[in-house]
Amino acid sequence: MSSSLVVCEVDESLKEKLRKFRFRKETSNAAILMKIDMKKQLVILEEEYDDISLDDLREELPERQPRFMVYSYKYVHGDGRVSYPLCFIFSSPIGCKPAQQMMYAGSKSQLVKEAELTKVFETRNAEELTEDWLKKQLGFFG
Repeated sequence: MSSSLVVCEVDESLKEKLRKFRFRKETSNAAILMKIDMKKQLVILEEEYDDISLDDLREELPERQPRFMVYSYKYVHGDGRVSYPLCFIFSSPIGCKPAQQMMYAGSKSQLVKEAELTKVFETRNAEELTEDWLKKQLGFFG
């Protein structure tokens, strides 16, 4: 069964953008929103956002289509230290077409590997994409 699972390639320009994003110097929350070009079977950049909250990012997500996001989150710890965890979030809303669902699910690990990210989260309900949800995922209870 798994041999029929389509794993999409990652667009070369997107790989470069993800590399640059990992080493960005800005201190604001930022995101890269990615989608799959179903015809080309390619993960491509949909949009880039600078200085965007998770709430605003949630509003950008299509209602019935999966999306991949890389989110740079500014977190201020209780003792005043600041960290910027890079989070990979796979949003796969209930109600997606099964073929689309499979293509995204099958391509997720390849994309995570390309982006060299370790904080990988998944949600089936875009409504739960809040700062509190993210802190819980990251294990920050501050």
